[in-house]
Amino acid sequence: MKRLVECVPNFAEGRDLSKVDAIAAAIREVPGVFLLARESDADHNRSVITLAGDPDAMVEAAVRAVGKAAELIDLTRQTGAHPRIGATDVVPFVPLEGVSLEDCVTLAKKAGREIWERYRIPVYFYEAAAQRPDRVNLENIRRGQFEGLCEEVLRNPDRAPDVGDACLNPTAGATVVGARKFLIAYNINLDTPDVAIAKKIAKTIRFSSGGLPFVKAMGVDLRARNLAQVSMNLTDFEQTPVHLVFETVKREAERYGVGIVGSEIVGLIPKRAIEMTAENYLKVENFSSAQVLENRLEESLMEGGANKSSLAAIVMPFLEAVGQPRATPGGGSAAALAGALAASLGQMVAGLSRIKKRGATDKERLDKAVKEFDAASRRLAAAIDRDAESFQSVIAAYKLPSSAPEETRRHTAVQNALVKAIEVPLEIAREAAQLFERLGQLELLSSPSMLSDVRVARLMASAAVRGALENVAINLESVTDAGVGERVRSECRSLTLRITESPVEADR
Repeated sequence: MKRLVECVPNFAEGRDLSKVDAIAAAIREVPGVFLLARESDADHNRSVITLAGDPDAMVEAAVRAVGKAAELIDLTRQTGAHPRIGATDVVPFVPLEGVSLEDCVTLAKKAGREIWERYRIPVYFYEAAAQRPDRVNLENIRRGQFEGLCEEVLRNPDRAPDVGDACLNPTAGATVVGARKFLIAYNINLDTPDVAIAKKIAKTIRFSSGGLPFVKAMGVDLRARNLAQVSMNLTDFEQTPVHLVFETVKREAERYGVGIVGSEIVGLIPKRAIEMTAENYLKVENFSSAQVLENRLEESLMEGGANKSSLAAIVMPFLEAVGQPRATPGGGSAAALAGALAASLGQMVAGLSRIKKRGATDKERLDKAVKEFDAASRRLAAAIDRDAESFQSVIAAYKLPSSAPEETRRHTAVQNALVKAIEVPLEIAREAAQLFERLGQLELLSSPSMLSDVRVARLMASAAVRGALENVAINLESVTDAGVGERVRSECRSLTLRITESPVEADR
């Protein structure tokens, strides 16, 4: 049985996106872990990264992320609307498949010990992993935030961490690690800058104040947008569904003469939560989740034996992700995929040709080609995520406050993010151009029966170059550094020439 765990670490940084990039890179280095989503908010000054994978690998990825955050985030200099006690504020483990909540408690305890042993960052356990009843709720542990807890932990034994010395790390604070059911981070933005109204609504709806079960809420000032926000965690969406929370906040806001601008989901949301909302608002009689096309398709694939491993079933999740009405993954990721497919085709042709070819010289060169095409395919596949993440950084940078005195910092962040969003597709184009040339050489070495495969691969490599360069060009329009513009345009012209000239002759 497949075993999957989700982890959703929260970091006290949402403005310097290069730091968030570095944390994400540390996570991605761990085999068996998939980075599913990342969200950064400048007002909250907080980033949330969602990852999933093998349980043991998830522990290692979470611990490394905590270490990298400790290197980069100094809480003595950090400010933001969201409460926090650590550079990595909270690390929850969530059971997804083949894993129980108790298993996630074990993972949380292991991660907590590793965080202390490697980085000397004290750890508190919460939710299902809590070692004391008063630490089940995160807000109890976080009371006083970093500044207050730094002082109180020295004189109050009740505030001592569960793992580590009774003092916080001077710059990284403490980390709260736990195990819980799936949580939906849900925010509703009000059509008013009056944060007092948002705080009153939050107090009314949160369970700790007598409101809705399984709802945690606070009022937040979104200065960059001149709005107030009701920021919530829904800890059991099946007991208290999203649509009920929305309607309750809407009703409370109307009492103060305030409307709702919109709502947002931070991170990921289960399909079942969306189904419940649709069922409520559409008033569909006798609604069943089996009526959802994707659910029925998945069920059929699982029942269909050989069909469950069909190539279409493997590729559809990526195609569905590209087809969604959002900015990423987009053209750059599609270009990277085209290049990866070209390299894989080259690997196939070289592998089959070395079996059919009898010449010792050709066999040696084909052996080398198999390895080179495999490595290129892996690099281009990795670039699919990197391109999407680089453009997400651009979007996040544009959301930073634009009014003085923050305007200069916003401009710098946008320009840095744009340069990175250029560099990733430029790397894709370089890799694909080199691949195009190698495939031209392979055409002279391969078996004649596979000539069409090589030519398809070259067309895919050419498309990868041209597609990636389109992404470079669109981002380059907003870069103000003339030196960067001149350098990049010159390289783009050179790469375009490489895929329009005659194939490179193989050295026979």
